[in-house]
Amino acid sequence: MSSITQKFWQFKTPDPQKIVVLSDSLKLDPVVAQLLINRGIDDAKEAAVFLNPGLQFLHDPFRLKDMDRAVARIKKAADRREKVLIFGDYDVDGVTSSALLFRLLRKMSIRAANHIPHRMQDGYGLNANAVNLARDEQATLLISVDCGITAVEEVKALNAAGIDVIIIDHHEPGAAGLPPAHAVIDPKRPDCAYPFKNLASVGLVAKLFQAIEGRIPDDIMDLVALGTIADVVTLKGENRILVKAGLPRLAATQNKGLAALLDVAKLKGKPFKPHYAGFIIGPRINATGRMDSAGLSLKLLLTESDDEAYDLARQLEDLNARRQQLQRGVVDEAVRMIEQEVNFKDQKVIVVGKEGWHKGVLGIVASRVADMYYRPSIIVSFEDGVGTASARSIAGFHLHEALTHCSELLENFGGHQLAAGLTIRQDKLPNFRKLINDFAQDILQIRQLTPTLGVDCEIPLYGATLDLVNILEQLEPFGEGNRPPLFASRRLMIKSRPVVLGRETLKFWVTDGRASVSAVGFGMGRYRDYLHQGQHVDLVYQLQIDDWNKAPTVQLKLEDIRESEESDKS
Repeated sequence: MSSITQKFWQFKTPDPQKIVVLSDSLKLDPVVAQLLINRGIDDAKEAAVFLNPGLQFLHDPFRLKDMDRAVARIKKAADRREKVLIFGDYDVDGVTSSALLFRLLRKMSIRAANHIPHRMQDGYGLNANAVNLARDEQATLLISVDCGITAVEEVKALNAAGIDVIIIDHHEPGAAGLPPAHAVIDPKRPDCAYPFKNLASVGLVAKLFQAIEGRIPDDIMDLVALGTIADVVTLKGENRILVKAGLPRLAATQNKGLAALLDVAKLKGKPFKPHYAGFIIGPRINATGRMDSAGLSLKLLLTESDDEAYDLARQLEDLNARRQQLQRGVVDEAVRMIEQEVNFKDQKVIVVGKEGWHKGVLGIVASRVADMYYRPSIIVSFEDGVGTASARSIAGFHLHEALTHCSELLENFGGHQLAAGLTIRQDKLPNFRKLINDFAQDILQIRQLTPTLGVDCEIPLYGATLDLVNILEQLEPFGEGNRPPLFASRRLMIKSRPVVLGRETLKFWVTDGRASVSAVGFGMGRYRDYLHQGQHVDLVYQLQIDDWNKAPTVQLKLEDIRESEESDKS
């Protein structure tokens, strides 16, 4: 066996001259300069902002198309004592956006009500019931957050009922064009010249604060950072600025509900890392929308009562545990169906569906399936002949474009490049599966169906030091679009017998003759059967610090293992 890798290693090779120029200009360690260049940052001014992001570098909010119209309409609502209905989405971005917009309107003495649709009963986004909801609240202005960009007919109906609409959304506009709203704030609209296109909706609400108040208040930065990270938007540009400013506020949040949730999740008092938002706090807030009503999470973020905060936080904890159990069951069923039904030679896009799968976990299941098989994956739950689906993609396959190509077979759809949702009649699923796979045949080459690891630097093992780990902290926070740096070291000898710990965690020690370092691979227990003490391997890894009950030492967090080409056979 020459290799146990399942991934393609792509080594980045920036221009050495650029490294020298950038490191000299900013007095940087050459490794940091190379990592910046690998991320497309080779200009000294841009690099300085990246390394020291501050709110002073945010763009003028009025460069967003229709921001001036939105601000004027909201101020008019304040002057006329109108009531406003906030119509949000049920994910973390939608919930944090709704909470912050409610706080802004309340500061302006505007009466406001919140509505978040029920995922199972109402589906996604603005719907035909929006008119009735606004009338029931006696609202004359509806502001949608994290939804609405494709709701052309719904906005027409609201207009006909005498209700003005402001849309604050970051998703791709639909083929039918922009809804006829009073204002549409979306940097992805074709006529918006805003320099940064990748703000989450909570970032756009922060820009609304900036437009109305002249600044983004410190006390909203916790929710801005949380919503931004959880929505998996790129952590570059303004997103990086917002998250960098918000992470310390998250750790010391004054929001009673969020503080209770951090405590219940055993994160209270810890320095807040982006990982916590994406994998610990985010899923708990999302669980309410998946399992029940996202109104619970919104209530948590708006409560002023300590007792209510802890009661709601415990409810979120319980709902998340139920979500995890349901999710495992659907993943297991989906995998069995895929192994039996999917012809991987002809089908580059996985499309599977079943009656009765819980709609609230479809997105997570689609993500798991896409990760497992490294193919775009669409998971459908049918009820009474109609399927609700979540889709997740891989690099190189634009989901929204693919679904647009198949639109005649769909009841509706929405989303962006890597994630989308859709509704389809059950009898049209076979034709849809064929059509989207025909589309994929022309888009996805076989090599693209192999996960790629972009290796930033090849270094000797003795170069993996605590000093280097500390230097890398300049590039934090890490996340989408700014992944933790990946290093490679070749022909390392396995010094200890590889063992598998809990949750399929692989662990062993390696040496290059000058240094010995422990290596840990989470979820990589299957590799143990291919490894033995004395074997030579090449590794791709992240650098991390292991300080569990001891003085800090460097540890390799494994991404992939390859048997060295000149490995000793035994």
